[in-house]
Amino acid sequence: MSIPSRLGLLRDPDFGRLFAATALGQLGDRIIFLALPLVAIVALKADEFQVGLLTAMTTAGSLLVGLPAGAWVDRMRKRSVMIGADFSRALVLLTVPLAWWADVLTIWLLCAAALTHGVLTVFFDVAYVSYLPHLVGRANLVEGNSKLSAIRSVTSIGGPAVAGPLIGWVGAPVTLLASSAGMAMSGLLAIRIRKREQTPEPSEGSRLGRDIKEGLKFVLRNSALRAIMLGDAVFNLFLIMYQTMLLVFLEREAGLESFGIGLILSGMGCGALLGALLATKVSNLIGQGPVIWLASLVTCPLTVLMPLARPGWSVYVAALGLAALSLGGVVRFVAQASFQQALTPDRLLGRMSATARFVSWGGIPVGGVVGGASGSVFGATATLWIGAAGMTLSVFPVLLSPVRTMRELPKVKDPTGVPL
Repeated sequence: MSIPSRLGLLRDPDFGRLFAATALGQLGDRIIFLALPLVAIVALKADEFQVGLLTAMTTAGSLLVGLPAGAWVDRMRKRSVMIGADFSRALVLLTVPLAWWADVLTIWLLCAAALTHGVLTVFFDVAYVSYLPHLVGRANLVEGNSKLSAIRSVTSIGGPAVAGPLIGWVGAPVTLLASSAGMAMSGLLAIRIRKREQTPEPSEGSRLGRDIKEGLKFVLRNSALRAIMLGDAVFNLFLIMYQTMLLVFLEREAGLESFGIGLILSGMGCGALLGALLATKVSNLIGQGPVIWLASLVTCPLTVLMPLARPGWSVYVAALGLAALSLGGVVRFVAQASFQQALTPDRLLGRMSATARFVSWGGIPVGGVVGGASGSVFGATATLWIGAAGMTLSVFPVLLSPVRTMRELPKVKDPTGVPL
């Protein structure tokens, strides 16, 4: 599929609809990222451990349904899964403001909503990653991932910028209505995508356990996929520890209100947008493999600026380190997502995505709990130091693997020997 134009894939109506749906869904997601913890911190006066527990519930879906989600998605039309997940997430988010208005909202109800939303997000993300090669073709994966990362980055800027003042005006619980609306509109746009897949034909003797095992074997036997996942697992564990205490640090130790916190997070979004705009050029210049570890090695150490900051102007200087982290994270994500998709045959895309998510995101709930516990024992500042060190060390699995020097996307065969 070749679409000549500066707009590239955006000239394709179906990709344009996916692009717009991504914008609305991610806008809702970015509002959740700020509003949900602030419901706990400000509205419910939760302590550090409870904030960490809420973070764990948000991402625990990867552990609970991560592996079977891939096998299930591989048996279904990915577009249909995305639509169903979007509308279901919109309904779940509605429960928080409704419970708040009824004066029955508790930290445990908030955790239940976060867990349900997280499980649905697993299905959405697995289907989303698996659907992209079908929609744009394998030759356009880097461009497709780069453009979708760009719009996610734009919403990373706009989401907190909208959420901060909105939270100050109507409160964090009511702000989640905007997130619910974003998810619902994303689902409506996905319905309008015309390019449909055929329902996958189940293989003879197909069973859930056997399908999961096949996906695991494929991923774990591939040294490139294995290294990428392990590096992601270490990075995500310490990133969540860092993020769990970041809002606590900004609100309680740096003295920022919701508008200031939103401004800091918008700065991270600016870094992510710049990363998305540069991702293809940087990957072409440095190489698809080297950029995966170099991006983290260059940007992760800069996150130590935040725990060094004190109330006042130094907090906003330290935000540059967070912007750099986002820039490097997006450059790395575009390169490694394209790597993973290029290495995987169509029939295993869902299981590859789910297995990668299970392994690399499996530590995220642990990171939330450990981050909360660390914040309770050592304080938010010390936890930020620990998180910064761990994220920097996450480069080693890829640095010590064949990915280190692989400059181009690999071209592989299906495990049956059929060329892709």
